[in-house]
Amino acid sequence: MSTPTRSRGARRAEILDAAARLFAERGFHGVSIEELGAAVGVSGPALYKHFSGKDALLAEMLLGISSRLHSGAGDLVTAAGTPEEALSALLRGHIAFALREPYLITVHDRELGNVPEPQRRQIRRLQRLYVEEWVTVLTELRPGRPAARLRAATHAVFGLLNSTPHSAGDLPADDTATLLYELAHTALVNIP
Repeated sequence: MSTPTRSRGARRAEILDAAARLFAERGFHGVSIEELGAAVGVSGPALYKHFSGKDALLAEMLLGISSRLHSGAGDLVTAAGTPEEALSALLRGHIAFALREPYLITVHDRELGNVPEPQRRQIRRLQRLYVEEWVTVLTELRPGRPAARLRAATHAVFGLLNSTPHSAGDLPADDTATLLYELAHTALVNIP
């Protein structure tokens, strides 16, 4: 009886997920190609069928999450009926990501400098676009506030939401999500 083979896309996703977890735990330079391969049940050199090297894998990982967050934010804002609904959807979306994939937050924080420059610029661009989705919504909710203030508040809230690698686990996930939502929402609707 033969086992079904994974599609190339499914195998790449499995490698990216395993790499994110290992990079978060031990750092980009603390993980070898052989260890990455072993984590997904293949030899280290077999990874070169999917990625040209560890730096390419890291770049794709961080580009992928930045792209998902940006496109997801656009979809959430478009689907919302009011700016308040848009803010709620953005908060819930980011909280779900932060609780589901805290290891990606850790990798981004620690390892962005190891991404080759062209991809690093792309990641930063996607991140700026993601922030601007939030700023656009906040401009509608808090008219008259300078965009720079709204942007600073958005980054401050991201600091709170992206604390999950350090704070998640002490409370049940639903309680953590509710707490993060209430804190972040209160901060954003009360920007002075």
